[in-house]
Amino acid sequence: MVSLASDQSWLLNPSIIKQVHQCRRLIQVEFGVKLHLTEENLVLQLEHFADQSRSATLPRVWSALKQSVPALADQVRHCRESTHKTYRGQPVLPESTADTPDSGPRPRTVIYRGRVVTR
Repeated sequence: MVSLASDQSWLLNPSIIKQVHQCRRLIQVEFGVKLHLTEENLVLQLEHFADQSRSATLPRVWSALKQSVPALADQVRHCRESTHKTYRGQPVLPESTADTPDSGPRPRTVIYRGRVVTR
């Protein structure tokens, strides 16, 4: 098991933390979202907001940050891969692509005002 501290050891460098704070300020001004340094998916959220930004400053600062810390690209890739649902280590297919014998919706039995209603 990898700890959170070892994953974010790059945050201990003062010049890098300055760039992260600049990204956080720009995100808060543009999107109104306040990111914290202790968040689990900080790197993924920084990437997301940098992609969605309309200003030229945030993507520029984010790309400079990724160039100064090469491990960030690996963390973004790892976070995107780990966002898929898994059950006991196996990926779970979305419900729309799951193989079901009957493709129609299941009838539901609902009690409404004391009477059984089938939908």
